[in-house]
Amino acid sequence: MKGTVLVAGLGLIGGSLCISIKKGNPEAEIIGYDRNPKDLSLAKELGIIDQEAGSFEEGAENADLIILAVPVIQITKLIQALCKVGLKKNVLVTDAGSVKSPIMETAKLLTDKGIAFIGGHPMAGSHKSGVKAAKDLLFENAYYILTPGEDASAQRLEELQSWLKGTRAKFLQLNAREHDELTGVVSHFPHLIASSLVHTAKSAQENFPYISRLAAGGFKDTTRIASADPQMWSDITLQNNNVLIKLLRDWKEHTGELLEMIENQDYDETYRFFSEAKEFRDGLPVKSKGAIPAFYDLYIDIPDHPGVIAEITSVLAEDEISITNIRVLEMREDAVGRLVISFLSNGDLEKGKTVLQEKTQYEVF
Repeated sequence: MKGTVLVAGLGLIGGSLCISIKKGNPEAEIIGYDRNPKDLSLAKELGIIDQEAGSFEEGAENADLIILAVPVIQITKLIQALCKVGLKKNVLVTDAGSVKSPIMETAKLLTDKGIAFIGGHPMAGSHKSGVKAAKDLLFENAYYILTPGEDASAQRLEELQSWLKGTRAKFLQLNAREHDELTGVVSHFPHLIASSLVHTAKSAQENFPYISRLAAGGFKDTTRIASADPQMWSDITLQNNNVLIKLLRDWKEHTGELLEMIENQDYDETYRFFSEAKEFRDGLPVKSKGAIPAFYDLYIDIPDHPGVIAEITSVLAEDEISITNIRVLEMREDAVGRLVISFLSNGDLEKGKTVLQEKTQYEVF
């Protein structure tokens, strides 16, 4: 498609959307806006945007598509600002916020003026942040939820998906309430629990100074999402407060049942608890991207020998397979350890697995 696209907010998501839109629509002109002049200049320097907007209003005036890729609270403020700008007649406005109800409510200010607004949420992310981490593969095979308002036509929905075709995402339509409840369960609430577990470990460290050294493997995997941006998650938590309050109350009741089960030494109920959790967890789609950022991990059993990690990474480098993270689990002297390598995409993971199986003697899974 031809036209001018304004992307407000040039972080990981906004920057990646710029790259994806340009890839799917080479003739589009991408204008970027960010409150941080350094991020704006860096995006231009990296070729992520074609032009820098002098102000949000200036960029919005000439845009055919406006994407608001800033925190939820800021999105509502930018929507209010758009109501005072002389926009193009057929402009299309969307966002990339993680909570939809407050955004869709505010967006009525635009739709009442005849301006088309379709809510959006690309459900993907990374352990890296900022415009420097932006990649066109970020959204590949991820779910991209669209929350059209009552006035959004099928034609405008099709238009937005055409603009976003370069993301190679899977589009799914929900209303704002459904979106917030769903992401509350599978994304927002797990972040609260993960952070709570970290606080528990931090408190225990007063009595057990070595806890930070021993808290590896399973603990780090379980709480990895607690390392996310605290400003972003404070915003999300407070904006989706009604859903999270209900989930926390349900969780409180559930933990009471767990406490009673353990106090009563009830083996049958304890076994049922773990068995049902395992059955549900094992039934989840493998290597899919959802509300929680996907991690394409490959596990390799390795001996405690000098140079073994260098050998494995060299094999991957020879085949030009990039990795995003590497760590060792359960490594003890004179024992087999487990190396975990993270890749950007499922394609890289499968290629890496094949190469390592062909060129090394280690067990890869």
